[in-house]
Amino acid sequence: MLDIKGSLPALVTPFRDGEVDYNALERLIEWHIAQGSDGLVAVGTTGESPTVSKSEHKEVISRVVDLVAGRVPVIAGTGSNATAQSLDMLQHAEAVGADAALVVTPYYNKPNQAGLLSHYKVLHDSSNLPIILYNIPGRCVIDILPETMAEMARWPRIIGVKDATGSMERVSKQRALCGRDFLQLSAEDAAALGFNAHGGRGCISVTANVAPRLCAEFQAASLSEDLDLARDHQDRLLPLHSALFLEPPAACAKYALSRLGLCREDVRLPLAPVTEETSQALDKAMAHAGLI
Repeated sequence: MLDIKGSLPALVTPFRDGEVDYNALERLIEWHIAQGSDGLVAVGTTGESPTVSKSEHKEVISRVVDLVAGRVPVIAGTGSNATAQSLDMLQHAEAVGADAALVVTPYYNKPNQAGLLSHYKVLHDSSNLPIILYNIPGRCVIDILPETMAEMARWPRIIGVKDATGSMERVSKQRALCGRDFLQLSAEDAAALGFNAHGGRGCISVTANVAPRLCAEFQAASLSEDLDLARDHQDRLLPLHSALFLEPPAACAKYALSRLGLCREDVRLPLAPVTEETSQALDKAMAHAGLI
């Protein structure tokens, strides 16, 4: 059975001179595996999925799968607000050997609960790849209600959810309705300690881009209920969790990674490099965590 849990960095997509920097991508992957990350998420929102081309999106997924070479699970971001486009990306991810897909709720066109069920049913029935739902009402304006999620949890290849609702109560309700084996992953680094206490099994993390070892150790401590150690790590990481969201996380993470010499801070419009104020806050948070 596919074992997805713990610290799962939502990988940035590094750029150089307007193109995907595959040398930096390889460097990041090797670093993450050496630092103890439990899996990698390719081309999610933090990977700037809105601004990579369709061919780039597919190529990055292929490269990540090849470079990881089975050492940790690879979860491919394959979401879209068009079912046909999401299906095309999902089937590509399956063909190149990804372990699972992360599929965000359709944004902007705002389907109702019946539309969500139909969207995910097409994806589920047209691929053998395990699917993790991505529920982020703050960006997509729609919410997979727990009762709707419970219906999807009965389908064999809907294995879990990346939850960005920010509600601890929601984790317990989904656990009750979807079953204890339904994988719940936090989308909020700062809330991951409480999320796991309610039955979560990890975090698809922005901060793990920058502090993979600390995030992996935090998750291991939290999941083994070593709360003293988990709280110690939380104290070290909390300023970084906050600083990485002062501006769009992709830009913040890339700035921090540039400070570590791992990739450039290049982003694509409409994102812009972080301001001087934010860079100073990130430097301070990285120093607090012992990273610089």
